[in-house]
Parts: sequence; structure tokens; C-alpha cells
Amino acid sequence: MLSALATFLRPHSSQAENQYSREGISLKFQALPTLQSIAATPPMAKACWGSLPATLFPIRNLRYYSKPIAAIQTGAPMDDHSSPSPPHPSLEVIGGGRELFLPALKTIHQPYDAYPIIASNRHVETIFASFFRSTPEVRFKRECLRTKDDGAVALDWVSGDDRQLPPESPVLILLPGLTGGSGDSYVRHMLIRARSKGWRVVVFNSRGCGDSPVTTPQFYSASFLGDIREVVAHVGGRYPNSNLYAVGWSLGANILVNYLAQESDETCRLSGGVSLCNPFNLVIADEDFRKGFNNIYDKALTKSLRRIFKKHAPLFEDMGGEFNIELAANARTVREFDDGLTRVSFGFKSVDDYYSNSSSSDSIKHVRTPILCIQAANDPIAPARGIPREDIRENPNCLLIVTPKGGHLGWVAGADAPFGAPWTDPIVMDFLEHLQGAGSTTSQVPISIGNVQHLEV
Repeated sequence: MLSALATFLRPHSSQAENQYSREGISLKFQALPTLQSIAATPPMAKACWGSLPATLFPIRNLRYYSKPIAAIQTGAPMDDHSSPSPPHPSLEVIGGGRELFLPALKTIHQPYDAYPIIASNRHVETIFASFFRSTPEVRFKRECLRTKDDGAVALDWVSGDDRQLPPESPVLILLPGLTGGSGDSYVRHMLIRARSKGWRVVVFNSRGCGDSPVTTPQFYSASFLGDIREVVAHVGGRYPNSNLYAVGWSLGANILVNYLAQESDETCRLSGGVSLCNPFNLVIADEDFRKGFNNIYDKALTKSLRRIFKKHAPLFEDMGGEFNIELAANARTVREFDDGLTRVSFGFKSVDDYYSNSSSSDSIKHVRTPILCIQAANDPIAPARGIPREDIRENPNCLLIVTPKGGHLGWVAGADAPFGAPWTDPIVMDFLEHLQGAGSTTSQVPISIGNVQHLEV
């Protein structure tokens, strides 16, 4: 989602002279104020930032200094007799799995330290993360997986991992948001962190996303689980002695929760999952998506959807029935695109029928695999009122953390703010390593990468 937003907003900035590179997302901005100048702004002027949701303050001379991430050895499960610190009052932490999983989260007792000014407004934070968060360099080895319906998805593995990692290393599957892929900054930061702990990581690029090939007249949807089932089965077959885990963002999180809810204890190959910025209730998300400043996000995502569609338009030329190819090709909103193409492709009677029956808010109560959900209370795209709190509270496999700020895919807070990894990444790895330590008898081989900004192998 953030890459789509950045692509959309760049041509609309009269102050910025910028450059965009698909690999690495290189940005250049000139003649713009620095963070130091913003910090020196008089108090009354600073106060107005929070009242300007449409303001994208530009910054120049952005430079990210990454900090060494110490590689640690994970092993035995945590001591059940320990007395963990309670979560900090700035965080909402609930879930049937609270007592089981909370001890694993090493920093949960610390306050949510939102970065000044940037996090003062949810739209500013969302857009800042899209434009200015660093994008670590990673060399990928792409594998195109042919699906049973003759479609295709792209799996991006870290190049060289087959030589460097033991075959039983835990595997983390990453599911980006709508139109997202392995080039997105939030995906790469999570990849770098997991890889530094000795985990094998693969990015699941859905049909048409991240330059994944499209070979049939069908993309993907919030409820279509065929591709994720085949990806999990394929990865599990490739590494039969490894535990598998998955992290999903936004629409990818919705798909992941729906998948976990439909898999039984016997059939689910995943040992745990993490859901980030999940819209959960797509009906509510759709309502808010068309209000006020959110129209900017709607237009950005729609532009990305149209671009992907037009690239593969010949595949859809002979589609009849309820398909409205012209509407999809010229859609002005995500809702119009879904009406013309998505909901018809997957057999829904209307857009509202599609959103209503694809919402993971209705399925999370059926999840039987350990899952951590992290949401931001001020997320403009995944509204907090759509979070299924009661179902999460009653499910012994679920833990929910709601931060007071964070925007959508932002979370500009913590030690790596403002240009480094999201605040969520250390929490996510604490959770995953706890599950791996509790469920694995094999030892992990940590990889010390020193200054973990770039991973080139």
C-alpha cells in the first residue's frame, strides 16, 4: 500500500524534485526544510501540524543510520514461573492468549514512544513512512510457482540462503499489503530482522504484485485462499524439517487470518502467524476509505490496481457475464475496481457481499494457531472500530496489541525512528522466536550481520 501511495503522491508535490527507482526505492528531495528546522519551529507553529491532515511536510538530507542488531541464540521456552512486567498503560493488550504470550515480549512494558511531530497526525505519519522510511538492499532469488488453476505467484528468497542456513532453519513467509511486494520498505525491514536471527525468509508476491506474472484472467482477493495454501504447502515441502510462520500486512494480514481460521490443527502447516494493520471488517474499512483525506489513499491504490490490470489487459478481453472490464480499467476507486472485476472473479453477488464475506473479523474466532495482532488506534485505513476485540479476547490462541498512534503501516516510534524499522518489528520477532523456542528441538544458527541496513549475500 505504501509504495502505491508514494507513487501516487510524488507527481503531486510541487516542492519536491524526486527520483524513483524500482529496486531499492531511491528518493531525492531538494530545497526542503530539515528535521532540525522543524524542531526549531515556534510552539504555536508546531501545534498546527496536528490540525493539518493533508499536510505532507517535506524533509531533505534524509540519512538512515542503522544500529547493529545483536544476533541471539534462541532455545528453550520461557520460564513459566517468571513474573513478566505488565504492558505499559499506553498500549491496549488483550486476548485469550495474553498470559501465555505476554512474557515473550521483552519491550511490552516500555511506553509507546511516538516520534515527535511526525506522529502528531495519522496521515502525516502514514505518508512519512511511505516516502522517507529507508529501504534496505536485499538480493533476491525469484521462484515462480505455478498454481493448480494455471496461475502463477512469485516467491522471492534471499539469495544465498541455501548455502548459509541449515535446512531445518525456521521459515518466515511474508505477505505484503494490497498491490505490495518484496520491494516495500516495511517488508524488507522485517526480512532483515528475521534473517539476522538465523531465519529463512521468503516474500509471497501475489498475482501481478511485485512484478509477479499474471497468466490467467484472475488476480487475487481478500478471501481467496487457494494461492496461500499452495505457497505454504510448497514451502513446507521444500523444507520438511522446518517450522513455518507467516507475517501479513493490511490485506495480506486479512488473507492470513482467513487462512488460519479455515485450517484445522491437523492440516495447518504454519506454527504461528502475525497480523499487522489488518482492516478486519472490510465493510467498515470501505466506509471510512471514502471519507475526507482517505480519498488520497483510495486514489493511490486504485491507480496501482489499474496499472497492474492494464499491463495484463489482453487476458481479460473475452470475459463476459457480469465482468465490467471497462469499469475496472478506468476505475476511480478501489470499490469500482472490485465491482468491475474482483467480486465477479470470485463469485460474489455485489461489492458489499464481497466485503462482508471476506472480512477476517468474522473468522478470527476460529483460529487455532498462535497469532499476534498489532493495530494502531488511529489507523486511517484499518479503523480501530473494526477490530473484533471480543472474539480475540475469548480465543486462547490470540493476542492483540493496539498502539495509540502509528497510522497505517507507519509506527514511526522506538529506537529506529524515524527512518528505520517500524516499532512493531522487535515485538514481532520476540513473539515468533518464543513460538520457535517452545515448539522446536533444533537449535538456530544466528547470523551476525553487524550494521544491519543492507543484506547482500
